[in-house]
Amino acid sequence: MSYSFFLDGVQFPIAPSSMETQINNNNSTITLINEGEVNILKKAGLTDISFDLLLPNSKYPFAVYPDGFQPATYYLEKLESLKLSNKPFQFIVSRMKPNGDLLFDTNMKVSLEDYPIEEDAENGFDIVVSLNLKQYREYGTKVLEIKKPKASGGKPAAKTTKPRATTSKVTPKSHKVVRGDTLWAISKKYYGKVSRAMTDELAAKNGIKNPDLIYPGQVIKL
Repeated sequence: MSYSFFLDGVQFPIAPSSMETQINNNNSTITLINEGEVNILKKAGLTDISFDLLLPNSKYPFAVYPDGFQPATYYLEKLESLKLSNKPFQFIVSRMKPNGDLLFDTNMKVSLEDYPIEEDAENGFDIVVSLNLKQYREYGTKVLEIKKPKASGGKPAAKTTKPRATTSKVTPKSHKVVRGDTLWAISKKYYGKVSRAMTDELAAKNGIKNPDLIYPGQVIKL
């Protein structure tokens, strides 16, 4: 089974040999008088993902270079930009059977928490980076508008403002893939929302066998 690792649309040349996924718990246990302990179930916490990436400074035959060979510094600069941007990004792991069929994948919006860099003589000129990612969930706040009392003595009213309706856009018939594009990002850009079913449908429409693999210059029919 082969693995492909993507961070923010960039595929890393050598997939790690292992990956740890920690689904955190937010349940709490309390003790009731004369009733003993009870467990209060809550929504699961944010998922933590950690793995080690080998960044080669030599072109190996077993490595993958979709856009041509890049040295380790190219990927280190990408990791630095993800950390400094203070923005979440898409993390995708694609798992393929030997016959090329997609087995299953991980597709999650995450933040880059930290990434220790190790340089060891045993690795030659190559670099090992230990990545720690954390699942990112969208959140928002409600806005309250406080009205002043009317002259007639009416009471002030508080209401929750509704989001303004967005103007509809005309979806083009096709999109030319540029570096860093994914079907997930393309669907989000043109349809305003995205799901795995939408990316699978878009892939099927364009004869794309693996929805996670598209290349610069490729024209996607919308």
